[in-house]
Amino acid sequence: MEVYLIRHGIAAERGTYDNDELRPLTDKGRKKTSEVAQKLRSIGLKFDQILTSPLVRAYQTAEILVRVGLGQHLEKFAPLAPDGNIQDWLSWQAQWYKAHQNSKIGLVGHQPDLGNWAEILVWGSVKEKLVVKKAGVIGLQVPEGVTPVGQSELFLLASPKWLM
Repeated sequence: MEVYLIRHGIAAERGTYDNDELRPLTDKGRKKTSEVAQKLRSIGLKFDQILTSPLVRAYQTAEILVRVGLGQHLEKFAPLAPDGNIQDWLSWQAQWYKAHQNSKIGLVGHQPDLGNWAEILVWGSVKEKLVVKKAGVIGLQVPEGVTPVGQSELFLLASPKWLM
């Protein structure tokens, strides 16, 4: 299974909204995210499922992925919100695998969580070394049928600047 961890695009400045969960993408964030999504589509990527943090900036990022044709199935997934628990995703992934082998999953969320999740999947623990830039992508080959913690392979770590 291929898993792509995608950080939300550039959003309104922290502190400009009373509720941080409501901060939307800026015009620049929408444009850059759209360009990254188009590049991913141009290399043939298509997701079988996109899960997104319920926060506005992440959901808007996921909607852009759907709009440019990277997938049709979009679902809010609370564990992708800041400080979400990877164990909840691992349980979801185990169930998903039973019906959808050899699939591609997009996870849209936040830093440092996405970097930490990638480290857990690759090395088995958080090392605080992987950083996902806004609208950046980490690609992992996640083994199917086994617990992927410490067993996954990193094949892509791309900033939006590299993808555009």
